[in-house]
Amino acid sequence: MVGLHDPSGFVSNYYILLLVRFCFGVGEAGAYPNSSAVIGRWIPAAKRTRAWGTVWMTSQIGAALSPLLVVPIQVRYGWRASFFVFGTTGLAWSVTWYLWFRDSPHEKAGVTEQELREIGIARESEPHAVRWGKALRLPAMWRMAAICACYAYAQGFFQAWLQTYLVRGRGFTEAALLFSSFTYLIRAAANALGGIAGDWLARQHGLRKARRSIGVAGQGSAALFFTAAVLSPSGKWALLFISLAYGGYLFQQPNFCALCLDVGRKNAGAVFGVMNTAANAAAALCAVVFGTIVGRLGNYNLPFIPMIGLLCLGALLWMQVDPIRELFPESLTPAFATGRSG
Repeated sequence: MVGLHDPSGFVSNYYILLLVRFCFGVGEAGAYPNSSAVIGRWIPAAKRTRAWGTVWMTSQIGAALSPLLVVPIQVRYGWRASFFVFGTTGLAWSVTWYLWFRDSPHEKAGVTEQELREIGIARESEPHAVRWGKALRLPAMWRMAAICACYAYAQGFFQAWLQTYLVRGRGFTEAALLFSSFTYLIRAAANALGGIAGDWLARQHGLRKARRSIGVAGQGSAALFFTAAVLSPSGKWALLFISLAYGGYLFQQPNFCALCLDVGRKNAGAVFGVMNTAANAAAALCAVVFGTIVGRLGNYNLPFIPMIGLLCLGALLWMQVDPIRELFPESLTPAFATGRSG
């Protein structure tokens, strides 16, 4: 896996640090597209939403644990030491993963024929290259990218502005910011529940209805909770509603990732890469727009208006999603000819 070992501890000045962090981000960007390909090859179709829920849930737990590990190391040994510790750990994991993992279950010793049948894939032919000129003309691809951008825009607020909003916009003290860790619990639970609900609804009501209903519910509820936060006179109630909004759109996140597998099939990694690009661009835009509005108007509630509007738009776009229809039918293999997916 890429993006797990960070050389930031070796830098000698600010500009080199920026360059190293940029390169780190470039390498890290492949993590979730690779995860998409792995889940598509190794996890049975009926369990893929749950698998994505587990991936996102554990990432939230890791983010919650990170300060508890990083801060003591930095206090005792300095800021560079934390990069050395986690960089070495990442390098060791990369070597372990390379030696243990195989791209296909057929290449992995010990995988039985019964397990291969449960996974539900045939022996793979040569991978198909994505025709990007055609792919970027597909309305369904742009619709998915828009859905992803609509909920990832809100992510920019949590990444860049949550603590500032709580202190300056809602009067929290620095000690009271401990309450913001509550969002991690909501995030982890929402990802896990979204994965379980996605697979259950697909079994009960079919793939199309399951994907659409969870998407609409997730982004729609997030819009409602953000609205409640803006209208709330209490800072603690506002934090609760913001946390629930976070949980709303993270509830639909495993469902969206599984959608990339549904329509991307053997090209799921490429599809997820496009979505990842849309998500990061939207989150970066939010960080800038939020600060610009606050700086010019001095109001910490107004920046939520475009966030709420985009979440409502995303919920509407979910109603047009068709997870049964493959984006690249020329790469269709007999294993997927039934039209069934995760």
